[in-house]
Amino acid sequence: MRHRIAPQRGGPCALLVISVLLAACSQGAPPESEAATHVAATYSIEEFLGTTAVFGASFSPDNSKVLVSSDASGVLNAYAVDAGSGEMTALTTSKESIRVVGYLPDDERFLYLSDHGGNELDHLYVRNLDGSVIDLTPGAEPDSKLKAAFAGWASDRRSFFMVTNERDPRYFDLFEVSVEDFAITPVHEDNEGLAMGGISSDKRYLALTKRRTRADSNILLHDLESQESRVITPHEGDVSNNFQDFYPDGKSLLYTTDKDSEFQYLMRYDLESGEHSEVLRPSWDLGFAEFSHDGQYLTAGINDDARTELRLFKMPEFTAVSLPELTGLNIAGVTFNDDSSLMSFYASSSRRPRDLYLYNLDGSTPKRLTQSLNAAIDADDLVREEVVRFASFDGVEIPGLLMKPHGASAENKVPALVWVHGGPGGQSRIGYSALRQYLVNHGYALFAINNRGSSGYGKTFFQMDDRNHGKGDLGDCVASKQMLIDTGWVDPERIGIIGGSYGGFMVVAALAFEPEAFEVGVDIFGVTNWLRTMRNIPPWWEAAREALYAEMGNPEEDEDYLRSISPLFHADNIVKPLMVLQGANDPRVLQSESDEIVAKLKANNVPVEYIIFPDEGHGFRKKANQERGNRQILAFLDRYLKGVDESPASAASDEAETETDETETD
Repeated sequence: MRHRIAPQRGGPCALLVISVLLAACSQGAPPESEAATHVAATYSIEEFLGTTAVFGASFSPDNSKVLVSSDASGVLNAYAVDAGSGEMTALTTSKESIRVVGYLPDDERFLYLSDHGGNELDHLYVRNLDGSVIDLTPGAEPDSKLKAAFAGWASDRRSFFMVTNERDPRYFDLFEVSVEDFAITPVHEDNEGLAMGGISSDKRYLALTKRRTRADSNILLHDLESQESRVITPHEGDVSNNFQDFYPDGKSLLYTTDKDSEFQYLMRYDLESGEHSEVLRPSWDLGFAEFSHDGQYLTAGINDDARTELRLFKMPEFTAVSLPELTGLNIAGVTFNDDSSLMSFYASSSRRPRDLYLYNLDGSTPKRLTQSLNAAIDADDLVREEVVRFASFDGVEIPGLLMKPHGASAENKVPALVWVHGGPGGQSRIGYSALRQYLVNHGYALFAINNRGSSGYGKTFFQMDDRNHGKGDLGDCVASKQMLIDTGWVDPERIGIIGGSYGGFMVVAALAFEPEAFEVGVDIFGVTNWLRTMRNIPPWWEAAREALYAEMGNPEEDEDYLRSISPLFHADNIVKPLMVLQGANDPRVLQSESDEIVAKLKANNVPVEYIIFPDEGHGFRKKANQERGNRQILAFLDRYLKGVDESPASAASDEAETETDETETD
């Protein structure tokens, strides 16, 4: 990769993805008879969490190991995977999640990012060969509110770049760090809320992005010698332009745009002539494009109907390279070693979590290095996701992923859940989800809806929920009920709704604004008071503040509107049971939001269950917390959708509820 600045964690997209089935695309989904006839074993939450999550990849200097993050210990830690045997060796034993960046070029010291308790205030660290750790974040006192991110390697690998908000919590300045002695040199100071993109190989040019709204952005090219900037994507109207990578020679850059198109496509910009030329225009959004470190290969990812289609090109000829064929699996997460002779990648499906593979570019058979799925679980007992579409209340076609439990039939109708992704602007995508598989394995149909406003289906669809949240998108969720009923194997009287972050907001909005539509709701750290949320945007989101206000509303100018869409101010309408899960350290959805909605429901004698995780933020990373939360979600659903209160899951939940009460009291 050519000095590409890593996206900032905690960005705005992380804040918060007729009643007749019009079309069904099999895409590897089971035939109608498979789910009905296959007799599947039922697995416990402990067995599901025996599956391992693996992320990231970096080759050691001698190519004998691949550095990854894995939650095999129960918390994400750093591991070295032997490139020959696949044996994993733990390199850290942290109680906080560690997300690896990569090995240093000369030895097996490595860089990683970590925060505290999920507060998203990442620091950048180097782990030495003797196990000692250095915090590279400038001004990193233990109680500081600093946030840092890795920002790419220099061409000669003798230095790397990072951004921090040390000077001003609103803005991220760029620094160069020497590999030799970790001396830090300032490179660029930001005072406009611009998002860092990447640095050219000669270290002269810096790509920056100015985002006015989520549908309208410009790329600026900043000359570090003259300290002058110029907009390279001038346009009228709403056009989203996104920097991707500098060419290895530093004379051009790649960017994606949706100018005169519904979808993002790839363009090249010549820095000297100012000429723009089209590189690649697929029929779906081109999500990313980046060069291998030595520039021999270009990797491009296409968001093809909720799955990633990966394309590989040999440079500079731009010749398509065939990727390994792995039946039923999707390839993603490609990483090359320094001379591009080896490639690592991840392969997964809805029934199999991500596994790390090693591939020699001479065309040999890929070697599978990890076995992430718990050996106690038979993948055939899990369920494939089927892409389906239906016409919503106003005729707009809405896509989503349908999961049918084994054994469901017209004679054996099952309860169902509408699963709403985060965002705004997220997307439910085909891939393994332990919670989704756990719920389906225990008899719940699940429809992961990509309601209007979701990404991946064109910019018109993407903008349909702007200043329309909890309205048109909620209407899609309600309309999806009839699609589920029309399958013939979903019980019309037992349909609930579940979601996290923005999806959690949709859950509580459904119960408040359509109080009879769903029988239960499960809100996982969802927004309930948009007025408070917009007033408490973390300072490090300054680059996205204007875009968030344009989409959601300015709390100083649009107070009445924000109140009108906030479930907290309409909680008296809620009559159906609600479960709320919340991280105490969440910087996006503050615990006070969940506290208040729970208090309102308790005062109105509405059944409500509340779980607070004192050591989590916006998302639950630790397996112990996932186990507790997922078990209680199932027990809650069994109680209120199945009418079962004596299951093993319920018994375990009763014990955990006592712990929850104690946590709340503390």
